[in-house]
Amino acid sequence: MTKTGNILIIDDEEDILLSLKLFLSQHFEKVDTENNPNLIPRKLRNAKYDLILLDMNFRKGDTSGRDGIKWLKKILELDPDAHVILITAYADVKTAVEAVKAGAIDFVEKPWRNEKMLTTLLSAFKLSQSQKTIDRLEQKQKKIDEDRDQEFGTIIGESPAMQHIFELIDKVARTDANVLILGENGTGKEMVARAIHRQSKRQEASFVKVDLGAIPETLFESELFGHKKGAFTDAREDRMGRFEMASDGTLFLDEIGNLHLPLQAKLLSVLQNRTLTRLGANELITINIRLICATNMPLHDMVKEKTFRQDLLYRINTVEIQLPPLRDRVSDIPLFIQYFLKIYQKKYQKSNLQVDQSTIRSLQKYHWPGNIRELRHSVERAVILCDGSTLEINDFILQPDASPENTQGKPQTYNLEELERWAIRKVMTKHAGNISRAAEELGLTRATLYRKMSKYDL
Repeated sequence: MTKTGNILIIDDEEDILLSLKLFLSQHFEKVDTENNPNLIPRKLRNAKYDLILLDMNFRKGDTSGRDGIKWLKKILELDPDAHVILITAYADVKTAVEAVKAGAIDFVEKPWRNEKMLTTLLSAFKLSQSQKTIDRLEQKQKKIDEDRDQEFGTIIGESPAMQHIFELIDKVARTDANVLILGENGTGKEMVARAIHRQSKRQEASFVKVDLGAIPETLFESELFGHKKGAFTDAREDRMGRFEMASDGTLFLDEIGNLHLPLQAKLLSVLQNRTLTRLGANELITINIRLICATNMPLHDMVKEKTFRQDLLYRINTVEIQLPPLRDRVSDIPLFIQYFLKIYQKKYQKSNLQVDQSTIRSLQKYHWPGNIRELRHSVERAVILCDGSTLEINDFILQPDASPENTQGKPQTYNLEELERWAIRKVMTKHAGNISRAAEELGLTRATLYRKMSKYDL
């Protein structure tokens, strides 16, 4: 058996300290002893213990257990995560039970049997290690969330369209209302969802994102609602679903427009009842989430075409936020360029880079079919490729067939998907991003055009 763990034993009887140290040193890596409880604060300042064994009485003839309770509270005050086990005589068991309610993990009666003592300590040690693991995971998750929030950064914009969005975020964030965020790919839907979460009363709880477009239909229930061990072939252990993970926090369902009708019905049932059942289980689990959904698809048109449930749309869009494409907020483009330039100068260790005004004006004329995401990638490539201190238009790799100034760029291929991608880009450029006009010219419904744009990441 590998010895691990640090234990502190506090008792005023030297023979008890000696016998416990001899016995426990066989099983634990480090065993410290102390006969003077007044030195507990110093001990805890100098070392971190997995377990603390604490006697209940430290004055001759006293069996009240008051000293044990006093020092238990002091230990927990100094180290709220301490795992304290009490050593008590038979007559003090009632007091020991009260002490457990006050924060002790367990108690051992005098005289003890070594086997019973060891079993109690090992159980408490496992509990201590489990708690440390949970704490580490929580800290790691918090750091991941902080880093992710930092990656998504601050929503940028001074245009009138964005000022309206900021006002909506401020109003809705303070409520628990369900929010539906609509907008083309790359317009910052997830950034808005995170901004709402950060400004809400749930900001200290989890923000859980689910990309519904990336979950196979066969795994939908398992991913969202969880499953019990043995529920299906690969279910080797119980698993919590995304709804449970997000309980008390925010659940962000991205690409909700890609959800097929049968799955829409299952999602609606959970949202209506605020309860779910894990796959393969019978127990009802109550959930408490703030729901935010997003899509680049025309849900209102899809309702008319009966490809999206009207009752689900009502459920998810108490407040609807429509994000403008970048081409409708060109005055914000210089702000984005400077913001991304600062990020990538640091990342690629290139200092004092700048973009001249003629280049900025050219970039403002570009259609930006990929919106902010495309602009970000373009700035990153430009920083990597530039040779001088000034970024010029040739440093930015843009899509020629998406530019209003370029009517060429027909693909040299008969691949149907490439031709379809090219045609959609060309018609979208011709109609300045107007979905209805582009769909009419292409002979498609708005919903079909949205689906194809999502397929080709346009």
